[in-house]
Amino acid sequence: MTQHDLIDYLTMVCNVGGSDLHISANAPAMVRINGILQPLTENVLDAGDCRELIISALKETQRAKLEQDWELDFAIEVNNLGRFRGTAYYATSHLEATFRHVPDTIPELVDLGHGSSVVRMCNHEHGLILITGSSGSGKTTTLASMVQKIARERGGSIICIEDPVEYVFQHNLGVVRQRQVGSDTQSFVHALRSALRSDADVIVVGEMRDLESIRIAITAAETGHLVIGTLHTTDASTTVARILDAFPEEIQDYVSSQLAHSLIGVVCQHLITRQDQPGRVLATEIMKNNVAIAACIRSRRFSQLPGLIQIGGNDGMHTIDDSLAHLVKHGFISVEDALVRCRDKPIIMQAYQTLLQGSKRK
Repeated sequence: MTQHDLIDYLTMVCNVGGSDLHISANAPAMVRINGILQPLTENVLDAGDCRELIISALKETQRAKLEQDWELDFAIEVNNLGRFRGTAYYATSHLEATFRHVPDTIPELVDLGHGSSVVRMCNHEHGLILITGSSGSGKTTTLASMVQKIARERGGSIICIEDPVEYVFQHNLGVVRQRQVGSDTQSFVHALRSALRSDADVIVVGEMRDLESIRIAITAAETGHLVIGTLHTTDASTTVARILDAFPEEIQDYVSSQLAHSLIGVVCQHLITRQDQPGRVLATEIMKNNVAIAACIRSRRFSQLPGLIQIGGNDGMHTIDDSLAHLVKHGFISVEDALVRCRDKPIIMQAYQTLLQGSKRK
């Protein structure tokens, strides 16, 4: 039997400033701190320990669903610690899980590292905003910060469809309804269809997972709703291509026209370990829709989008290379971390040379 219960481990994670707890058989409990995974204790957990720790966090209905589906997304709330998003699953026939800490306070967009371009996206009355990035890149936090800003400054009816519910919002000037897939609604698709009939001003989609949820989200954005959703893509051109590739070839022309008309912008995120101090820093690619961008989407000339973003600074756009070069030039991240994420390596190397020349002058 393990020397600690789940609350003990979650408390340790919070005390060391960790973001995630990993429970795996034949390994110690692991914590992720500033993007780096490391042992939380020396105590090695066996398969029985893992199962006991994970099952203790679940309700009876959740346990039944886990045994039926062999995987489960859920959320738990711990007194004096806050909320955690859990993902339980089987690996080599052993039950394992990951728990991500959800802070009580939702950061402001500028505190996350976003500029005025992203802040202004929240002022739109209708259209589609896409927040993209790999797992752990901060998409959910950016999404929550946008919802908080809209609820506090503009109000209206905001419907959030999540799996599971992570950040908990205050109503402020309007009404924020948070619907959890699996307990409040059967699926993202069911909840999206319901939202269209619920007098919603803003619809927030925790994840646009399949063709039908993407289709309804685009339609909602085109018919007067502000829709904010997330995708697991790493740059703007791939994001647009991924959406259109979800549809059959025979209707892609129609969907590309819809998307060109409804898209507000794409925010692609990367969280990178800092080299100047402990922590991580945000790197982004921002694409805002304008006449040229819309024309490229409509004609599906995705290869031209990076160039249009590069020259779209006056519209609040920048490429991932611009963002990475800025971080390298100021010594925030290593050149190695920038090179594995960039599109154009010479831009990064030029920024690195600028950093070196500045160091020599000092």
